[in-house]
Amino acid sequence: MTAFIDRTVLHLAAGSGGNGCASVHREKFKPLGGPDGGDGGDGGDIVLVVDPQISTLLDFHHRPHAKADNGKPGAGDDRDGAAGKDLVLRVPDGTVVLDADGEVIADLIGAGTRAVVAHGGIGGRGNAGLAGPRRKAPGFALLGVPGEALDVTLELKSVADVALVGFPSAGKSSLISVVSAARPKVADYPFTTLRPHLGVVDSVAGAFTMADVPGLIPGASSGRGLGLEFLRHIERCSVLVHVLDCATLEPGRDPLSDLDTLERELEQYGGLEDKPRLVVLNKVDVADARELADLVTPDLEARGLRVFAVSTLTREGLRPLVTALGVEVEQLRLARPPLDRERIVLRPREVGRQEFAVRQITDGDYSGAYEVTGTKPERWVAQTDFSNDEAVGFLADRLAKLGVEAALGKRGALEGATVVIGDRVFDWAPTLGEAAGIPGPRGSDDRIGDRVRLSREERMARDAERVSGSSLTAAELTAYEAAIAGGATAPAGLDEHELDEIEG
Repeated sequence: MTAFIDRTVLHLAAGSGGNGCASVHREKFKPLGGPDGGDGGDGGDIVLVVDPQISTLLDFHHRPHAKADNGKPGAGDDRDGAAGKDLVLRVPDGTVVLDADGEVIADLIGAGTRAVVAHGGIGGRGNAGLAGPRRKAPGFALLGVPGEALDVTLELKSVADVALVGFPSAGKSSLISVVSAARPKVADYPFTTLRPHLGVVDSVAGAFTMADVPGLIPGASSGRGLGLEFLRHIERCSVLVHVLDCATLEPGRDPLSDLDTLERELEQYGGLEDKPRLVVLNKVDVADARELADLVTPDLEARGLRVFAVSTLTREGLRPLVTALGVEVEQLRLARPPLDRERIVLRPREVGRQEFAVRQITDGDYSGAYEVTGTKPERWVAQTDFSNDEAVGFLADRLAKLGVEAALGKRGALEGATVVIGDRVFDWAPTLGEAAGIPGPRGSDDRIGDRVRLSREERMARDAERVSGSSLTAAELTAYEAAIAGGATAPAGLDEHELDEIEG
């Protein structure tokens, strides 16, 4: 017999993004044809989809680890890497997805309902996508972002119109077996039903589904017996049917006391107070049971409950019961508000919203250091190849433009202070991202060296000193410098002696 699992833990790992490529186009007569490194592909997501053909979480119990495909790295000649394939996991209808803290991530009801539980990482940009006016041929590319890795709990809550509630051996399994095509195990000992059974019942008012769940005993709401498994599977049901055993031989038990016990457990579990109730007095084919049913019926009706005396052995009273349940379910369906289609809401980004936060760590190994948190800074750090100086300079530019350096200064950080971003620890150099200049050769960044940018006053003093030490006028000196910057060998009208004076 196939085992039934309605709660399990999954260990998920979405695909990581592929790395970008740092490449330069090369062909005959064009040794340096410009950057042509492609982007890396995005990693695959992990998606849960409701499949009506699945009724248990057994497959996930035996195979709890799931991983999506990684994105492929980019290549030269502007070739982007392929995206990783999404991993689709099929789950039963009524599956609830919980995170490690017990918070609901998704509640999957209805065939085809889907939810992305773990998002794949984005692929890194190649150097062709990073090229710009200041970096015409970047010697680096961005790395792919790792995919999300998390543990989730899957909980199955049966989706049915009618739930049969009763003590063990009250006849719930027998009842569902004679009014539907469901074939649960039927035996004369407690807790015969160890898993919920769903059956489709036809009535004059229309078809509805009925759930037979494990029996209930006192203390079930606190975990005794199979109570928690029982109660979880009736949360989504529309109508509750109390199946009371009128032929029980256990001392201290009768239909009224059984009903009080069942209602007490439902109240302690919570959330089931508003569901309609019907009462079934079962096993009236026994003589003493019929007399007991006739005796307690007035008391049950005085509580406002509809009572049906039935026998699953002789099929007595089943037709009125099925008809009444069909009418009750149909009325509830008509009373439900129509489902609104999910609307796509576009929310513009808030003006002035801070993309990051800076705090000073007060305990642990990095006590006194400054921690920068935020989606962008952490992602940028994860995408940086720290073995490439130019890539580090690019990261510094991005952080400075975002305002991280200014925020660190306001928090009191001094040069050399320890800064933590993601899983990286830095010694803060506040001038690194603010220094201007054109990057040097591929794979390097001049800003990491000792070069200092001169102020306007210092440049004017330098030019004055050059003019006073040569026979050139200021206009001729400016023309010379502009010509050199444009790639010319010398401006017109200057002899070799004058050039030697300037270059010396």
